[in-house]
Amino acid sequence: MHSGLRNPVPAVAAIILRDREILLVKRGAEPSLGKWSVPGGSIEIGETLEEALKREVREETGLEIVVGKLAGVCDLIVKREGEIRFHYILIDYFAAVESGEPVAATDVSECRWVSLDEISRYDVTTSLLDRLREHGLIGG
Repeated sequence: MHSGLRNPVPAVAAIILRDREILLVKRGAEPSLGKWSVPGGSIEIGETLEEALKREVREETGLEIVVGKLAGVCDLIVKREGEIRFHYILIDYFAAVESGEPVAATDVSECRWVSLDEISRYDVTTSLLDRLREHGLIGG
């Protein structure tokens, strides 16, 4: 069953690395409210994937980024009480900071650089942990 959704929503996310650190944001809105993940969001009509990624990162953290290679694609399907509440197709890219310092804005409540060795101390989304393992950035 679903809650009136007609189609999955395409979304982008940026895996921004600095040495052995990753930029994490604490989600201030659904889906994944309160969990730590990477900046990103829905693609707007007329935007390319790269444009959407740059806009989302700028809106959530104030950073300007350079978009790197594709990190992977996955489904994020959130069910509650037997109904599908959200279905996003997440398109993850690696990215690097071009300018700025991260400051939480729009739909994130916090953002910070976190050592990849300490990521297990955070309530991180499963999809992010899977992606980091897939690329050998954290252990299994």
